[in-house]
Amino acid sequence: MWELIGGVFIGWGLGSNDSANIFGTGVAANVIRYRTAILLISVFVVVGALTEGYKAMDTVGEMSRLSTTTAFIAAFAAGLTVSGFSYLSLPVSTSQAIMGAVLGIGLISGIPDFSRFYKVIACWVLTPVGGIVFSYILYPFLGKTFERTLMNIGLRTIVIRIALILAGCYGAYSLGANNVANVTGVYVGSGLLTPFQASLLGSLSIASGVLTYSRKVMDTVGKKIVHLDGFSAFVAEFSAALTVHLFTQVGVPVSTSQAIVGGVTGVGLVRGARTVSKRTLVEIAVGWVSTPLFCGVIAYIMTRMYIAVFGGV
Repeated sequence: MWELIGGVFIGWGLGSNDSANIFGTGVAANVIRYRTAILLISVFVVVGALTEGYKAMDTVGEMSRLSTTTAFIAAFAAGLTVSGFSYLSLPVSTSQAIMGAVLGIGLISGIPDFSRFYKVIACWVLTPVGGIVFSYILYPFLGKTFERTLMNIGLRTIVIRIALILAGCYGAYSLGANNVANVTGVYVGSGLLTPFQASLLGSLSIASGVLTYSRKVMDTVGKKIVHLDGFSAFVAEFSAALTVHLFTQVGVPVSTSQAIVGGVTGVGLVRGARTVSKRTLVEIAVGWVSTPLFCGVIAYIMTRMYIAVFGGV
């Protein structure tokens, strides 16, 4: 079962990186404490994975069709890349990481079948767009609703705080339901794990990353893209969670990083484009482009080395 080490590694990396997409805005807005946030994320990630994680498992499994050895290589390469971006305090797409690794391994046997990836790539493009659209629409609508129904400032603050926490829990649930496939979906495709076993192992691995190494990326998402107050953080988080959950229903694992950056950007555009840190957005965009490339190269080299030593995979 040593092959599962790669899945645990990428799960840890996903938790350390993508947990920032859930409560990063809330922690930055001082609406919720960091320790409370990571505990809530850990619980709801597991709940989401065990409840709906199977929906995207088939997609990753069918696209990868790897042996147990190459499944380990793909997961390890993706985990290495995601962990590297976490160290640099940059949010990154785990979906793009694992798919880049699968493509890199596919090059060993010839030109990969890109037709299997078109649906996923299309969803990658639509993910940040969805976050922007939802937050751009919800911000003025909910803002006016809160002003009309919650005249008392103190009561409004309490309601926004509760709403932000609930949105974060929903985001953690969506993360588990959607992204656990990126962690252990390749093992379902190789026949090493059942969907339930993969969901359980993957979600616990994600939770371990959340609890041990998630603070740095939270600062990037919550503070450096655009400064958010409590209400803005709620809209951004809810928009991202809604976007990711919608893609779960069609069985496609997408990037929570792209969803939350889209949500935060949409809020920034409503408040005025000058509030959006373009430099940070460019840095994140570079990370998105380089992620599948790095993963593909690492997975390709590791597979070649394994073949050279053992004669096959």
